This record gives sequence, C-alpha cells and structure tokens, in this order.
Amino acid sequence: MASTTRRPSRASDRRAILEKRILTVIEGLLQGGVTYTELSVEQIAQAAGISRSTFYLYFRDKVDVLLRLSGSLRSESYAIAAAWQPTGADGGVDGLARTYERILQHYRKYAALLAAINEVAAYDPAVREAWSAYQSQFIDNTITVLKGEQQAGRTPQDIDPVLAGRLIVQGGGQVIARQVACSEGSDDSEVARELALAYWHGVYRRPAAATHGG
Repeated sequence: MASTTRRPSRASDRRAILEKRILTVIEGLLQGGVTYTELSVEQIAQAAGISRSTFYLYFRDKVDVLLRLSGSLRSESYAIAAAWQPTGADGGVDGLARTYERILQHYRKYAALLAAINEVAAYDPAVREAWSAYQSQFIDNTITVLKGEQQAGRTPQDIDPVLAGRLIVQGGGQVIARQVACSEGSDDSEVARELALAYWHGVYRRPAAATHGG
C-alpha cells in the first residue's frame, strides 16, 4: 500500500531556499548603503544569481519579497514573547528581562530586514497593514496576560488591560527598534532590564524584589 505521508513539495523547498538566498542578498545590499526603495528587482535577481523571469515565478514584486521574508521574523519574535508568563518557570521580572533581551538579539539577526520593513511601511499599505497586524498579536497576548493577572488578584483592578497592553507593546517596540538601529548591542541587557522594570512596576505597582521569580 502506498504511503499516505505527504512530503513538502519541491516547489516549496525551492521557494524556501530562494527566500533564504534573497534574504542574504538583500542584507548585503542594504548594508552596502542602499535603501530598499532604491533596490530594483534586477539588482536583487542578479545578486541572487537568478533571472528576472525566475524571480517573478516566486514573487509578484519586491514588496511581496519583503512580506514573505518578514514572516519568519514575525513568527519567531512572537513565539519568544508569548513564551513568557508572569508565574511561569522563567517568570518574574528577571524572566521578562531575559525575554526582552532575546527579542533584541533576534531583531539584530534581521536588522537589515527590519530597517527595510520600517522604511517601506511608511508608504506601502500592504507592508504597513502586515506590520500592524503583527504588532496586534503582541498587544492581544499582553492583554490576555494582564486580564489573567487581574483575575488572579496580582494586578490592580483599576488598570485598563487594553490600554496598558497597547502602551507596553507600542512603547517597548519603539525602544527596541531604536536600540537595534542606533546601538551595536553592548548595552542590550541593560535596556532589556529597564524595559522589564517599566512593564513590571507599571502593571504590578510593587518592587521587583516582591515579584514571583524576580
């Protein structure tokens, strides 16, 4: 009897390999000083060692490339953030600081891509909407955590979890983006610690020493 186990299609494999190659190429081109807006499909294809026709077999345009490449950045960073729970094994303010530092390290791996996303999101609705939806995932997760902490009696009831979640994610996101863009990373742990303390004091309103796992 023939096996019913489905294997990834060769087209999917080729796409994954090509996306990885193009990401490396784009990182090199951006690090050379050009902006993503200035890059042409011809430049990307030539640097990746493929023809324009091959490029268009896999991507609609260079914005489609950016959306595809940003998928792994978004999913991996969200997984890092969602893994932290206030009373979990790596909970407390110390665990939160480590989570922020892991997110910073992750974004540094994709620094050129992150810069390109921020650049193109300023004028392209598709990229802007994708990035907004990505940020909404973080906000929704934070709201869920805050509501759970309120129900458990660990967070004051007068805190608005929706507003607090939005401020925590949007404010922290701006700090992280600036840190990645303007610092070489030697102070990432200090920045991560301050972000964690700001989150913790704002939500729990008590010293870090009084926290679970902190």
